[in-house]
Order: sequence, then C-alpha cells, then structure tokens
Amino acid sequence: MSAYPQIRSFGDTGFSVEFGEGIDRGINAMVMALHAALTDTRPAGLVETIPSFRALLVQYDPLATSRADLESHVRGLLDGLKPQQHAGRLWRLPVCYAEEFAPDLAEVAERCKVTPQKVIEIHTGGRYFVYMLGFMPGLAYMGGLDAVLHLPRRSSPRTKVPQGSVAIAESMTTIYPWESPGGWHLLGRTPLKLFDAAREEPILLGAGDEVTYVAVSADDYAAMLHQVEDGSFDYAALRVKA
Repeated sequence: MSAYPQIRSFGDTGFSVEFGEGIDRGINAMVMALHAALTDTRPAGLVETIPSFRALLVQYDPLATSRADLESHVRGLLDGLKPQQHAGRLWRLPVCYAEEFAPDLAEVAERCKVTPQKVIEIHTGGRYFVYMLGFMPGLAYMGGLDAVLHLPRRSSPRTKVPQGSVAIAESMTTIYPWESPGGWHLLGRTPLKLFDAAREEPILLGAGDEVTYVAVSADDYAAMLHQVEDGSFDYAALRVKA
C-alpha cells in the first residue's frame, strides 16, 4: 500500500497534501487534479491552493473554517481522485543566444561534448512543462530538458544574474524574472518580463503550461526589448493556438 497521499501541517493557516517523491509527471498530475477539484468545489474558508512538483499547499482563513473541516473536505476529494494532466497554455518564447547573453554556453557545450550550436538546437527543440512557480515571483521550474544537457548547478553561484536570463540545471530549464543571485548555467536571454505588476495578469507562466523556445538575433532581441519597455509588446502573440 502506498504511503501517499500524506497531509502535513504548514504553519497555522495551511497544510500540504503530498503525493510522492521526486520530479515526476504522474505525481504532478495528482497534484493538479486536487488543485482543480478544490478550485471547482471552492469550500468555505479556502484562500488559495499552490501546486508544486509533488504537493499542493492549501491555505485557509481560520475565521471562516477550521483545519478539521477543510481537511475532511480534502480527504473526501482524495477518495477516487484521478490523475489530471492540466490543460495549460502553450507558449513560444524568444531567446537570444548571442555570446553577450550566454556566458555559460561554451562551457556547457564542452562539458556535454557537443558544439555550442548543437546546445542551442537541443534547447530550442524541447517542449518544457511548467511544474511550479517558486523562488521569486514569476520564476517557472520547467522540466523536460534533453538528457544530453543535464548538468549539476554551478559549483560557484553568481551573485547577480540579469533579468530575463535563460538557464539550465539538472533536468530543468528556467527564466530569471528578476536580477538575482543564481547558480544555473546561463545559455541566453529573453527580452520578456516574466513578471510585470502593470499587466492584467502579472505572472506570465503558470503551473501546467508548456513552453518552447525560439532563437532570435541580437537585433530582434533589441527590437522586442524596446516594445516590452514601452508597453507595446503583444504577449498574447506568444501563445500557440490549439
């Protein structure tokens, strides 16, 4: 009999429902199924649910419900819960792999025993699944990186990684939405803002979305960056229609 799901306390106004260990689409499908079920049933006192790789954080208002009542509701949903591959959006995001934006490209190529151009081809040839957001607003942890490019994080993290940097580590790829410290390998940069408080939807990517990358020239990058900065860039055009 499986030891999962497990419910663990998370502060005084929340609990975490865990479905397994590790990064796995099947485990994550159970997380997304419970996320959808709670969104649909919307029990009294529920504040929000936050999906991660293997667990769903459930936060509630203790003045509107009790931990016992909400946990009982969740346990009822868990009975017969089926995995759900969340029907997220598909995005096609521009990345410039020019040397000025790709300080780790040559080293990644050498360590993976391929050419820098092959690294770009592999990276742009993938279709990446957004498991969760974390670390900072708008940062998406995307799985599905080709095994050829799997590398551990840098032994010496950078104190500053520029906003928009596109990076890889282990089996994941991500885009840094803010300038911040970071230990992933930097392959390029996107002109996009993954988080923008001025947008109607401030966070661009969501759990369950999928992403492909398309290589763009430095000139195209500069033109798109100008549009992003003056507010005229059409983010809706990045979504691939079914």
